[in-house]
Amino acid sequence: MKRAMVIGSVGAGKSTLIRALLNEERPASKTQSLVFRDWLIDTPGEYCENPLQYRFLIATSFDTRLLVLVQDATRERSYFPPGFAGGFPVPSLGVVTKIDSPKADTAKAKRFLRQAMPKGDIFEVSSMTLEGIEELRERIESLVQPKGKSDRG
Repeated sequence: MKRAMVIGSVGAGKSTLIRALLNEERPASKTQSLVFRDWLIDTPGEYCENPLQYRFLIATSFDTRLLVLVQDATRERSYFPPGFAGGFPVPSLGVVTKIDSPKADTAKAKRFLRQAMPKGDIFEVSSMTLEGIEELRERIESLVQPKGKSDRG
C-alpha cells in the first residue's frame, strides 16, 4: 500500500496531526524513527532540519504517493529550503498547523510552505479543535487510496 509521508520540523505538530487524522485518542509522542501507520508515515523532525538526513526522506518517498509538508503557524522560520518538494518523485501538499494558537500567523506559514512547494494545495488545521482535519483527511485519502478503497473504519 502506498502512503502519504508527513514531513516537518521538530515540534511542528506532525504526530499530533497524524493522531487527529487517524481519529486516535492516545497522546502523541516524539517520533524517533520512521513510523508507518495505516496510510501515513510519520517522520522525525530531525530528518527535515538536517540536510544530511534528507536522503532518508528521499529514499522513503519512493514508497509513497504523496508528500505532506507541515509548517507550524507559530514559528518564526521554516526549516524547508526553497524548492524542497521538487526533490521528491511524488506530488506534495502543505499543512499549516496550530491555527488555534493566539501566536499563529497563518499567512507567514503559507508563505514558508509556498517557497518549499510552489505547487499543491495548502490546508490550515488545528489538531486540538479538529478544525480543517476532515477536509485534509479526505484530500489525502483521495490522493493516496486507490479509487473505491479506504482503510478507514
